[in-house]
Amino acid sequence: MPFTANRQFKSAPRLLQSAKGMYYTDVDGRQVLDGTAGLWCCNLGHGREEISHAVAKQIGEMDYAPSFQMGHPLPFEFANRLAKHLPGDMRHVFFTNSGSESVDTALKMALAYHRLRGDGARQRLIGREKGYHGVGFGGISVGGIVHNRKYFGSLLTGVDHLRHTLLPENAFSQGLPKNGTELADDLERLITLHDASTIAAVIVEPISGSAGVILPPEGYLKRLREICDAHGILLIFDEVITGFGRIGEPFAAQRFDVLPDIITAAKGLTNGAIPMGAVFVRPPIHDAFMQGGEAGIELFHGYTYSGHPVACAAGIAALDIYERENLFTRARELESYWQQRLHSLREQPHVVDIRDFGLIGAVQLAPRDGKPGQRAYQVFTEMFRRGAMVRVTGDTIAMSPPLIIERAQIDELIGRLAEVLAATP
Repeated sequence: MPFTANRQFKSAPRLLQSAKGMYYTDVDGRQVLDGTAGLWCCNLGHGREEISHAVAKQIGEMDYAPSFQMGHPLPFEFANRLAKHLPGDMRHVFFTNSGSESVDTALKMALAYHRLRGDGARQRLIGREKGYHGVGFGGISVGGIVHNRKYFGSLLTGVDHLRHTLLPENAFSQGLPKNGTELADDLERLITLHDASTIAAVIVEPISGSAGVILPPEGYLKRLREICDAHGILLIFDEVITGFGRIGEPFAAQRFDVLPDIITAAKGLTNGAIPMGAVFVRPPIHDAFMQGGEAGIELFHGYTYSGHPVACAAGIAALDIYERENLFTRARELESYWQQRLHSLREQPHVVDIRDFGLIGAVQLAPRDGKPGQRAYQVFTEMFRRGAMVRVTGDTIAMSPPLIIERAQIDELIGRLAEVLAATP
């Protein structure tokens, strides 16, 4: 099983059997409130009939079509629909099958873009400590989570990392933290070290999800954009988690008013129903590839399942729901209430920080002496036993409920967490 203590799981398995709306049902018939949108992806809730009908219809009509030197209408239709929600002048889409594939695609595009422009010395990539960018070799190279990197050799060469923005002085900030904007200037330090002429791109998550909901300080992302502009470096936002309404706009780029050159996406793209990812690029990047003879392949890259017809059908149906129910902005409507209820946990035992933005939140716990992660894992398993699903990452309990959540269900989720924290030694 992926990212799982398999032997531990075998002794006490947690098995889900069905799902509808805000709730899973496990194999014992218990309802489990979904506080994590599955794995950050089921933003529309579960059991959406429009999606399942679209998938069934498409499988009946055509289960698969090749996308190498062939095509079918759905990815073009889906890309055109998505373009209406992309920030700034972004209009171009490349489909993948996961967030990991989206990241590797974006990194390859960035490197190739500079080479196509005659600037092939730009081969260095800059990630960030505690960043998560999937599990491809590119993603773990620019990523900054130790356990995802240390077992797999030297990884990509020519990669460096910015310092993370999780600062103790920002503990219990409500919304974006005030301290740490100057950490964006860490990029200037790396430019001085390596020279801007060698750096192709910087990749960051606007909000680092898998590392425990690490928020950007006020003005931090805008400062990164300014530095990248000044030195001809591409800025990539990994929005696999923050995309599709998670923080109250279609993408975090819109909420933070910072336009990157490339955005990676997945998860909420199809509401998790069918695996799919995407990379969105601005016109200068797209146009750099569209040079030379018309018979030549512009991008020597792709996947067997890029633009898969069934995934596209699921994505179009999901997009219909986002638009019809105004779910791209609903997180903003609930943000204040979500924040208020989350921060009501401040006085619970072992709580050392609470972080939130949009409909995403984290409760960081003090580790037991010499046993990091054990207390949070105990909270995670007890929450499931009591009928609520949260995410555990290190010493942090993370939550990102479906965007359809109601205030009463926020009360249910946070109230249950308060009870578990109070009872956890």
